[in-house]
Amino acid sequence: MNQMSILERRRIEALVLKNVYEVIRERSGEDEAQAAIGEAVSRSAIEQGKSFADELGRTPTIQDFADIQPLWTKENALEIDVISQGEDHFDFNVTRCRYSEMYRDMGLGHIGHLLSCNRDGDFCIGYNPAMKL
Repeated sequence: MNQMSILERRRIEALVLKNVYEVIRERSGEDEAQAAIGEAVSRSAIEQGKSFADELGRTPTIQDFADIQPLWTKENALEIDVISQGEDHFDFNVTRCRYSEMYRDMGLGHIGHLLSCNRDGDFCIGYNPAMKL
């Protein structure tokens, strides 16, 4: 995939989505703004998951998922402690999330869950629907 870090990609996306969010909020209210951003980010995450799977050329496994984690942890964007990993699971705890810190610094902490956290499960829908987050 692209050489740009996912953290930088999310920052650029957030700069655009911030304005979209504000316009929708002004026109239709907070609930509609959050719903629209949430749906748009969800669709994007599913598409990105499909793109990763297509690039792999086969149905991704848990090991494939674990193998791409460095894309999300690059530049210490996400610090994790792996608890357990096997053929059917990849368990870890997030100990630091620079994505969340970045959204907070951008004044978007109140929708950070829509911009980043919620997209993880949706990525899996596109990547391999059998995977559950």
